[in-house]
Amino acid sequence: MNKLHKNIERHYLKAGLFEDILQRLKEQQIALDQVKRSHISGVDEFHVRGAEVSKELANSIDLHGLHVLDVGCGLGGPCRMLADEYQCTVTGIDLSQEYVRTAAKLSKLVGLDHKTTFIRADATELPFENARFEVVWTQHAQMNIPDKNAFYSEIKRVLKKGGYFLFYEILKKGDGAVAYPMPWASDAGHSFLFTAAQMEGFLKALGFTKKETNDQTRAGIDFFEALIERLKTSGPPPLGLNVLMGGTTEQKITNLLTHLKKGDLELISGTYQK
Repeated sequence: MNKLHKNIERHYLKAGLFEDILQRLKEQQIALDQVKRSHISGVDEFHVRGAEVSKELANSIDLHGLHVLDVGCGLGGPCRMLADEYQCTVTGIDLSQEYVRTAAKLSKLVGLDHKTTFIRADATELPFENARFEVVWTQHAQMNIPDKNAFYSEIKRVLKKGGYFLFYEILKKGDGAVAYPMPWASDAGHSFLFTAAQMEGFLKALGFTKKETNDQTRAGIDFFEALIERLKTSGPPPLGLNVLMGGTTEQKITNLLTHLKKGDLELISGTYQK
């Protein structure tokens, strides 16, 4: 693992994450042999709008029963949703060993370990043979990856012909300097933002066909404004993204919201086909 990978993993690291989640479930008097996906949904989808936007992405194509790869899977919430609600077989990869460990244990906790697999891996060197998956899915992952061409080339390589690439990303829009910390980076040293036009350029050059893209920025702004209001009035939830982001949760959210409102950043989702 190179220095950049170590710095990124350190940014996301929270030791004993699964055990912390178990303790918080116990404090809510939720029996550990009766945990459902809904009990952990506040923490296991580490992206803007959480489970709601994952369902939107899932409904953009007919992916029932397909073999899906989630690149940058985090704690595996979307993987479990796809396995449970769409009968998919899902593999998730992430650079964080602690996230991969926790994702696997959470899947076992809710009885979905037979349909989900989690592997620690580099998104620019995927450990899979060519044409392995029918769908590749990624949410808020590319911001930590400097080599965009390698990232999207690997996605293309592991996709079957006619397969789909689904994404939901934070992208650079204006020319304003970005203030850190952000949810994905403590400083600019491991943040590699690029524009929607640049992303489309990479995908087009690789031979992908664009099916649709959607501007999710306004929905993201509304989500964050409501979240900040809840934090101010009710404090952090017992099992929310504060578990992952710690004491800097509100600062990171506020920084991201400010840049979305100013037009420095945008949220875009989309579907491409190989």
